Amino acid sequence: MENIALYSIVVIVVLGIFSQWLAWKIQWPSIVIMSIAGLLIGPVFGLVNPDQALDEFYSPIISLAVTIILFEGSSSLDIRELKGISKSVLRIVTIGAFLAWIGGSLAAHYIAGLGWEVSFIIGGLFVVTGPTVIIPLLRQAKLKPRVAAALKWEGIIVDPAGPLLALFAYEVVKVTSSNSGLKEMVPFFFWAIIAGVVGLAIGILVSIMIGRGLLPEYLKSPIIISFILIVFSAGEFLMHETGMLAVTVMGITLGRSKKYVSSIKSTTHFVENVSVLLTSTVFILLTASLPREVFEQILSWPIITFVLAMLFLVRPLSIWIATIGTELTNPEKTLISWIAPRGIVALTVSGYFANILLEDGYEEATILTAITFALVFITVCAHGFTITPFAKKLGLANTEPPGILIVGANEFSVAFASYCKEMGIPVLIADHTLEHLIKARQQGIKTFYGEILSEHTQFSIDLTSYQSILSMTDEAAYNALVCQSYVPTFGYHHTFALPVTSLDEDSKKGVPPSLKGNLLFGKSYEELHHKIRSGYTFKTIEMDDQDKSLVKQEEMQGEDSWLFIRKKDESLTFATLKQHLTLEEGDQLVVLTKK
Repeated sequence: MENIALYSIVVIVVLGIFSQWLAWKIQWPSIVIMSIAGLLIGPVFGLVNPDQALDEFYSPIISLAVTIILFEGSSSLDIRELKGISKSVLRIVTIGAFLAWIGGSLAAHYIAGLGWEVSFIIGGLFVVTGPTVIIPLLRQAKLKPRVAAALKWEGIIVDPAGPLLALFAYEVVKVTSSNSGLKEMVPFFFWAIIAGVVGLAIGILVSIMIGRGLLPEYLKSPIIISFILIVFSAGEFLMHETGMLAVTVMGITLGRSKKYVSSIKSTTHFVENVSVLLTSTVFILLTASLPREVFEQILSWPIITFVLAMLFLVRPLSIWIATIGTELTNPEKTLISWIAPRGIVALTVSGYFANILLEDGYEEATILTAITFALVFITVCAHGFTITPFAKKLGLANTEPPGILIVGANEFSVAFASYCKEMGIPVLIADHTLEHLIKARQQGIKTFYGEILSEHTQFSIDLTSYQSILSMTDEAAYNALVCQSYVPTFGYHHTFALPVTSLDEDSKKGVPPSLKGNLLFGKSYEELHHKIRSGYTFKTIEMDDQDKSLVKQEEMQGEDSWLFIRKKDESLTFATLKQHLTLEEGDQLVVLTKK
């Protein structure tokens, strides 16, 4: 039995992470790949049955995993950031969410054939729109800022609300279905409030401990994870089902704490990574555990019709009604009303509620996992594969080529940005000194005045237009910090820094191989500024049809400094200490050369 459990865990974890990687590689929604993988090893070929292999540990593992996922989502919700959200977004996350709850409940009852109690619960849960799925879709689709912001913030705000609505609905059902009526409602709300207070108290405690330096850096992440588990267990001890509420309150409390946010970026990334691991694992766990009869239920007409009603009736009606009188245009409303992929939270929490509802005697809850999986899989596939062409059809897609975010406004970076702008490449220069941006603004270059490392900057700048970030200030340590901070956003291969001082051959050999790919141009800040002042200018070399052979960087040595190559697909490849560029037919090579 131990070998079976060990084998199952290893297969599930490895397959979940590999599915995430494969989805990234082929630019598919990750849940699509994980769904296929889980179904193949589970109900299709019967290689793994996690429910049987893990036995009594199956449900606790899912509960704890969901707890950490909910904490990660709720801690990323910063109430201070809601000040800049438009009226339309506020309507969507309030009126729209309520209408979606009512509409989903009605569809579950009249179309899927579920009882009112179960329909009420599942309707609340299906309010979530899966930010873990929709945010990668937004990056891929490159929507215009207003539509992207509406979809992004709806996902972030409603994500922790969905499970809480389902939990509230469950407790209301328990109270209304019992003979004691209001006698049980008072203890529920009392213990629910106590659980929330516990989450609030622990959140404040952790914030104080971090703010006063009581936690060493290497223990911050483990201690926070431990507190999450303690809060969840305390909530469950007080009253069953309030653990998630306590953890959500703790996450929101920490998310609002300046001490927490400003001092634990590494911890935040760690929790995000754990959340990705758990998301992959839990999704494979749930799909691989689906019995074949449940899998067959997914293909039944009531479930398929329910999903279609959610896509083409409930979602559009809730959005169009909620946004009456707002600033959104009809094309924007149309796109927002179509895009609502459900994600991991919906599936994991529905499995959780399916178990407790079955324990309470609701036999119809057997199809909850099937109906949720059908909704998740169909919405992810439908929205994931249609968001880009549909947005282009409506004129809401950002059709600009991949752009560059430059940190540091100086003589070279402004000249470089100006030339890129002439080539039609979107460029944004960010600097925390207003005087540095004057020349860039005079040349019509888009600028951002503020600290790029500020916690609020990512919400002040729409980064969807920019594929790469180039830190080109005269401070080496600052450049390194910018790169370190933005690697999770842009990726290792799109995050670059300009060396400040000249690097001789011995110095270049001393640079660690892992950093060579991030150091720009093979030249320093000082050298490039000297060349600009000496009359050097930018030039584009077109590789026309006559250039049949490949041209390598080593074959074109001289006074020209290779900067980057613009490929046929308009993607950019920058010259670095490690990257030896190769030109192909149709490429554009940008160099810094003498007049």
